[in-house]
Amino acid sequence: MKNILDHVLNWYFSRQALPYWVILIVDCAICYLSGIFVFWLYYHGAVTLGNITILSKTILVYMIFNLIGFRIFHTYSGIIRYSSFVDLQRVASAQALSCFLAIIFHYIIYPWHRVIGFIPLEGRQIIAMYVIAMVLMWGARILVKTLYDVSFSSKAGMRTLIYGVGSQGIGLAKFVRNSKTSAFVLKGFISHDPHYTGHLLLGEKVYKPGKELAEVIADMHIQAVLVNEMRQQLFRNDTRLQNMLLDAGVKIFFSNITDASKPETSGMALHEVKIDDLLPRDEIQIDMTNISATLCGKRVMVTGSAGSIGSELVRQIASFKPAELILIDQAETPQHDVRLMAMREFPNVKTDTYVASIANKGRMESIFRTKRPDYVFHAAAYKHVPMMENNATESVQNNIWGTKVIADLSAKYGVKKVVMISTDKAVNPSNVMGCSKRICEIYCQSLDRWLDSHTPDGKPAPAGNEHTRFVTTRFGNVLGSNGSVIPLFERQIKKGGPVTVTDPNIIRFFMLIPEACKLVLEAGCQGEGGQIFVFDMGKPVRIADLAKRMIQLSGATNVQIKYTGLRKGEKLYEEVLAKDEQTLPSFNKKIRIAKVRQYDYPAVETDIEDLMRIAATFDEMATVKKMKDIVPEYKSLNSEYSKLDSGKQTTKTSKNS
Repeated sequence: MKNILDHVLNWYFSRQALPYWVILIVDCAICYLSGIFVFWLYYHGAVTLGNITILSKTILVYMIFNLIGFRIFHTYSGIIRYSSFVDLQRVASAQALSCFLAIIFHYIIYPWHRVIGFIPLEGRQIIAMYVIAMVLMWGARILVKTLYDVSFSSKAGMRTLIYGVGSQGIGLAKFVRNSKTSAFVLKGFISHDPHYTGHLLLGEKVYKPGKELAEVIADMHIQAVLVNEMRQQLFRNDTRLQNMLLDAGVKIFFSNITDASKPETSGMALHEVKIDDLLPRDEIQIDMTNISATLCGKRVMVTGSAGSIGSELVRQIASFKPAELILIDQAETPQHDVRLMAMREFPNVKTDTYVASIANKGRMESIFRTKRPDYVFHAAAYKHVPMMENNATESVQNNIWGTKVIADLSAKYGVKKVVMISTDKAVNPSNVMGCSKRICEIYCQSLDRWLDSHTPDGKPAPAGNEHTRFVTTRFGNVLGSNGSVIPLFERQIKKGGPVTVTDPNIIRFFMLIPEACKLVLEAGCQGEGGQIFVFDMGKPVRIADLAKRMIQLSGATNVQIKYTGLRKGEKLYEEVLAKDEQTLPSFNKKIRIAKVRQYDYPAVETDIEDLMRIAATFDEMATVKKMKDIVPEYKSLNSEYSKLDSGKQTTKTSKNS
């Protein structure tokens, strides 16, 4: 008992409890003065002063009931400067309870008031005493909050509008006002809802996006807009508002509030938007339960594990607790970085990292024979269009031959499923890289069909044969990947420009790396084999507009955009499906199944072996000619290989499905 008492006393008189004691003492003083004031109203000054001792004794007894109400409703545990209606409601509830107890006490002790030396206050006096005390406590809290808001609202802070007026918008506004930081000064709200526009919230006007808002931003010198978490998706799709804000030089911040109803205790993070925050896109919903059930406890191989897509696949797959991760990449330093990341973030997942080329068949077979992976995510490839246009034979040897090696070994060693990462550049390819990926698609798809009736060594397979399934995923550019335009533009802006764009009309589809990898995992786990999955990349983005926005977001001035002309093999408009292809719905609205022409596996294998023999001579022109024979829709753009396109014949390997 003594230990408990010591613990309570130590806390109640600690420095941490001091603010609570201050609030409690002030409230008690208000209750005492309220009692004196009520008595004075009824009996005036002389009587009050003549009975001050016994009156004080009486009021102090009644204050016991105040303390009971304070304790039950925790009126002293809040932070006064963050007071809200809820805090005022607590005070009212405490006073109502205290008054009720005091009235009961009054009628119990009334017959003995002379004996115990007690002033017999009337019932209405008791009620008035508690009501006045309640009003004064309300006033004290409102005064402190008002003084705090005035003291910490700095004219030096950015004049700010908040996008969104729901609970999170109000919570964000309260957080801004209650924060000690002088970074923002609330000047209003932005809302598409006509029920709110023109009205006042927290004393500030709500504006509708449009011409009036543009005038308000100019007249009020608005410098920042904070977008609450619930409205970020809507904001991303409102490119007109984005352009208006960026053109006006307004900084945009995205927020994350964990509990908008309690700004005094909520956690909030604000970050100034980057270009990927503003891309119009729909939220991606993934069946994580199915992915977890598929990969948990399995041995999973990732080729190209050090690349942008590969390393993110490693992170996401590791979170599903596989039995083992087998990571392959020929880039030593990036692969070392991935190894350290896996050790640091996923110490309980067994991870083996190999520095090796997927085109080295002997090395790959040794790894497959030793590790026996259950699933393979094949992301390894040379991907830079201009580089591969100048190194066609290397593109063949790495992309095509490497894919054939991985596919054949997967079939040989009983891998359950292989997921190949392809690209939208494989659709009606206009460059070597895109064509190499299309040939990879053709090989995996034809091998999947061949294994329905044959064993990996070419013998007839029994009915109901279970074999390795091959799934292909095809999508466009991913933001922030190695060599993409985003890092390039960032470097150019930092140097003062110019920002180089190949053509003012060039457009591309973009997706965030984590989003792309989630779709890859779902397509890989849900796909039945032989399918090419096409991702819904959202709306295409004009690269010139992308560059302009990045310049505006950086705050840089006098940075010019320079148009350099289309590069070798580059299209103005990337396609996700060829014109003669159709798509079918799948298990996810963001994933479609491409219905493409089918190929006979023996003929495809023969063509690839012939292609490899030609590539081994390092004759670039002959190599590309053979690629065009395999993929007749491949027509070179802005390239020396364009002369091969005249009179091209349809290859014998293809047939319409």
